[in-house]
Amino acid sequence: MAWDEWEQAKQDAAATRTRLNQLPPGADGRAPSPRADLVVHDDVLGALGDLARRLRDQVSRDGDHARVATSEAATELTADGLDTGGGLRAVHDAWITKLATLKDACAHISNHLDYSRATHRQDDHKIATDMSVSGIGNAIK
Repeated sequence: MAWDEWEQAKQDAAATRTRLNQLPPGADGRAPSPRADLVVHDDVLGALGDLARRLRDQVSRDGDHARVATSEAATELTADGLDTGGGLRAVHDAWITKLATLKDACAHISNHLDYSRATHRQDDHKIATDMSVSGIGNAIK
């Protein structure tokens, strides 16, 4: 990157401002469509969190049913001097690792949605309390 390109990039970055709860006006100068805003409802987040939790439970139960049999088969094949025992052991170990990763991801999604919902409720409560204490809430109604 040439020096003048760097300077231009710095100027462009300095000119950019954060816009909260709005989009920049369209090319025609009018306000953006209300459908362009992201809206998430608490009950939808709750349902998604429940789905992630149920998926984790199901994966934990159903994804592990052949672990013992596969491990025993790998041990017996290896003991019999067959190379497929080592291959089966590698598949077994990879499956267990991937299964744990999937379970962790489902738990992370569920926990994050629960945390987001709780934090949003706390923020809404604080805003409402602050507005009622300052008298703004009554003026808005």
